[in-house]
Amino acid sequence: MNDLSPFTQRDYSDAAKRAIARAPALFIDNAWVASTHGATIPIIDPSNAREIGRFVDASDADVDRAVAAARRAFDDGRWTTLRPLDRERCIHRLADLIEAHADEFSELEAIDNGMPKGMAAAADIPSAIDMLRYMAGWATKISSETTLPASLPVGAYHAYVRREAVGVAALIAPWNFPLVMATLKIAPALAAGCTVVLKPAEQTSLTALRLGDLIAEAGFPAGVVNIVTGNGHTAGARLTTHPDVDKIAFTGSTEIGKVINRAATDTLKHVTLELGGKSPVVILPDADLEAAGAGAAGAIFFNAGQICVAGSRIYAHRDVFDRVLEQVSEQAAFWSPRASLDPAGHMGPVVSQDQFERVMAYIDDGKKAGASVAIGGGSLGSEGYYIEPTVLVDVKPQMRVVQEEIFGPVVVAQRFDDLDEVARQANDSAFGLGASIWTKDLSAMHRLAGKIKAGTVWGNCHSVIDPAMPFGGYKQSGLGREHGRPGVEAYTELKSVIVQL
Repeated sequence: MNDLSPFTQRDYSDAAKRAIARAPALFIDNAWVASTHGATIPIIDPSNAREIGRFVDASDADVDRAVAAARRAFDDGRWTTLRPLDRERCIHRLADLIEAHADEFSELEAIDNGMPKGMAAAADIPSAIDMLRYMAGWATKISSETTLPASLPVGAYHAYVRREAVGVAALIAPWNFPLVMATLKIAPALAAGCTVVLKPAEQTSLTALRLGDLIAEAGFPAGVVNIVTGNGHTAGARLTTHPDVDKIAFTGSTEIGKVINRAATDTLKHVTLELGGKSPVVILPDADLEAAGAGAAGAIFFNAGQICVAGSRIYAHRDVFDRVLEQVSEQAAFWSPRASLDPAGHMGPVVSQDQFERVMAYIDDGKKAGASVAIGGGSLGSEGYYIEPTVLVDVKPQMRVVQEEIFGPVVVAQRFDDLDEVARQANDSAFGLGASIWTKDLSAMHRLAGKIKAGTVWGNCHSVIDPAMPFGGYKQSGLGREHGRPGVEAYTELKSVIVQL
C-alpha cells in the first residue's frame, strides 16, 4: 500500500461498493422508486476521473411526485401534528444512525467529492451529526407568544402570536460538503414541522442517497423527507418554480442564487440563500506569525479551497508580509494533494473536470493580468483533478482573481499599512460571507471586526462554524441566516390571533 502513487485511488470497501452499485432510484414516500424515464447521471471519482456508477436524473414528473408526497405529509398532519418530543426523537435517531455508519459515510464522501477520508471523518460527518442533534432540540422550543394589544381595551381581547411551519421546503444542497449541507437544511426544516424535498448536487449525490435508507430506518413518516437527484437546470429548476413548494433553501453560487430568487418571486416563496464568498484573512503585525501562516493556509487549502468561507484573500501588514508568505509556503507540503482514500492525505482533488478547468483558467488569467505565482500554480498527476496549493502575489484590486470566487486552492496575497486601509480593502468585494483577523491586540481586533462587512468574523482562527451561531452573508453572499434560532425560524410563518372576550 505504501508504494502507491499519491494520485492512485485505493480500493473501495464492500459497504461503499454496495452503495455505489445501488440501482438508480428516487426516495419518495419512504420507498425507493424508479424514475419515469431512463435518464441518468454518472458518478465520477475525482481522484481518478473514472465513472463508477450512475444515479437518476429526475424528470419533471419525478419532482412533481416528490413534492406531492411532501404536500400530503404536511397537509394531513402526520408530521406537523406529531408531538414535538416525537419529532425530536426521530431527528436524534437519524443522527445516531449516521454516527453508527460514520466510517461508510466518510468513505462515500471521499469517493464522491474528493475530500480526504480522514478529513471527512474528522470534520464533515461529525458536523452533520452535530447539526441534527442541535436542531432536534428546537422541535420542543418553538412556541407562541401572548401580546397585550396597544390600541384595544385591556382585558377585552386575548391576543397571541403563533409560529407555524411554513409548509413544503425544497432544499438544494451544494457539492462541496454534501452530507453536512444536506443535514444543515433538513434538520431545521424538520424541527420546525416542515416536510421536505432534498435535491443533492448532481456532482455528489452518494451520501444523500445513503441518507434515504437511514431516514426510513429512523422512523420518519412516509413523505416527510423525499430525495430526488438530478441536474440543477432541470430538477432544481422544477423545484424552485413548483406551486406546491412554500420555501426554498439553496446553497451554491451567487449566479445561480440570483436565478433561484427571481424564479421564486412568481409565487412569492420564502427563500434562504447561502451563496458565494471571497473572505479576507487579515494579519496584523503583532500576530503570532506561525499560527497565522498555518491558519491562512488551512483557510484556503482545506477541502481544496472548495468552501464558501475559504480565506481566498490574504492581507498581511507590510512589516510581516514576507514572513507570512514564508509560513504559508512551508505549509504547502502538508496540503499537497493526494487521492481521497490515501490515509496520508490532507487535501484531495477538486470535485470535477469542470471545476478543474475553472480553477486552472483563473490561475492563467491572473498570470496574464500581471500576478506572480509565489507557490504552486500547476496541476499534478496524469488522471484525476489535482491542483497544487497556489499563492498569487503582485495582484491589483480589480483583477478577476482578487474580485471573483475561484472556489479552488488559490489565494491572492496583498500588503496593507493601517486598519482603515485594510478595512477598505477587505470590503472591496461584492461578497461578505466571512473574514478572519489575526492579532494579539483585542482592541484592534474588535475595531476591525466592526468595520468588516461579513456575516461571520473570526479572531485568530478561520472557518470555525457552530450549529448555534447564525451563519450567512452580507451583500451578494446571500439572503437570511442558517443555524441557531434564525435558522429554524426561517422555516416558519407568524400568525396573529386576536379573540374578543
